[in-house]
Amino acid sequence: MPAGLCFAGGVYDASQVAFLGDKTWVDADGMRHIDQQIFDAAFDLIRRARKLVLLDMFYYNDFQRGQPETTRLLSSELTDTLLHQKQAHPDITITVITDPINTVYGSLPSTQFARLTDAGITVVTTDLSRLRDSNPMYSFFWRLLIRPLGNSQRGFLPNPFDSGGRATLRSYLALLNYKANHRKVLICDDGDELVGLVSSANAQDASSANTNAALRFTGPATEDLLASENAVLELSGEKPLRLPVAVPGQEPGVSVQILTEQAIKTEALRIIEKATSGERIDLATFYLSDRDIIGALQRARQKGVIVRVLLDPNKDAFGHRKYGIPNRPVAAELRQANIEVRWAHTHGEHCHAKMMLVEGKSGEGCLLLGSANFTRRNLDNFNLETDVLVRASYSSTVLSDARRHFDLLWNNTPEQIFSVPYEHYQDESVVKKCLYRFMEVSGWGTF
Repeated sequence: MPAGLCFAGGVYDASQVAFLGDKTWVDADGMRHIDQQIFDAAFDLIRRARKLVLLDMFYYNDFQRGQPETTRLLSSELTDTLLHQKQAHPDITITVITDPINTVYGSLPSTQFARLTDAGITVVTTDLSRLRDSNPMYSFFWRLLIRPLGNSQRGFLPNPFDSGGRATLRSYLALLNYKANHRKVLICDDGDELVGLVSSANAQDASSANTNAALRFTGPATEDLLASENAVLELSGEKPLRLPVAVPGQEPGVSVQILTEQAIKTEALRIIEKATSGERIDLATFYLSDRDIIGALQRARQKGVIVRVLLDPNKDAFGHRKYGIPNRPVAAELRQANIEVRWAHTHGEHCHAKMMLVEGKSGEGCLLLGSANFTRRNLDNFNLETDVLVRASYSSTVLSDARRHFDLLWNNTPEQIFSVPYEHYQDESVVKKCLYRFMEVSGWGTF
């Protein structure tokens, strides 16, 4: 990995630590409802900034395919908010780091990014070629034969992510490397201090109804968060950002640690393996396929740990039909180990959170959340990912809010149906199990 990546920050007391959750459900009549906090908080942080806004966002586009999602035009909201702040405060430094998927790997220019650039906002497209290859059987030939050809904006193929525009064959070939800057991070100044927001939510119109989780915080950990983002800037040939800030007062008993790339997996495994009989692990995630994580959860259950796993059914994605891989074969495996499994009751949107909540016997617990799915690609030093780990008591506001969020998704109410039993999407197909295992180990999969 390039320098500065796979980063485990210090464990620091933090202040103003807040759990934020986006929820989507249906009522008893089947009507969909949405309650969101994350981007409202993000827009508020941007409006309060006067010196620095640093945004690192995987999906930042208005792509729509199939049945359009009309919940929020998040990409336009974000662009308008950034432009307004730059106009109101011309000396502010605003930098947007993003993934080449938003320009279909260079074949379709982004009108959103053009507006930002014209206003003096720096837009940095992550140099993915310097990352390790998660799909090595293919990427070897791509690096040798395709990458030297570059790309153009004279495409003739359908845009794989949207009903409009044309993409080049070379964009499709770049896509098959299956690598990404998958982070969702916002850093802003607020007076003399920095505020960090680490999330699972993308600024994409088609993703605007997703269930997500995020953490907002201040304190010394924000310096680590800025350092981890500077590593991405340097990876892409840009200069790092510097902003001296005061360290605010911390809340004793609530600590925050920044984790990126494989450091997330290392800490997740440590947390799971440390759990003992009678303790509880709750996991909600879009994708679960990493063999080490699955094995650790199974061993925890054997020791008497209470394990609950809430999964997206993996049935659709942006107008494309999916077939339940990897979550359905993994769910069958978890059930065989007596682990409780429920499915998010989705209607076009996704259960896109990536959060693990652990409660120990001592009255202390921890919360791990961010951009990283629990998969090989997200956890084994391939994608760029950012998570934050909170350690606190059960009675702390942040863990209490996270507990209420998970319990609501798991249990439902008479008028709020968030999830359905395992049997609703039960699928014990041997073919899908073999296909998932091959895709996970080889890299020939989108998860």
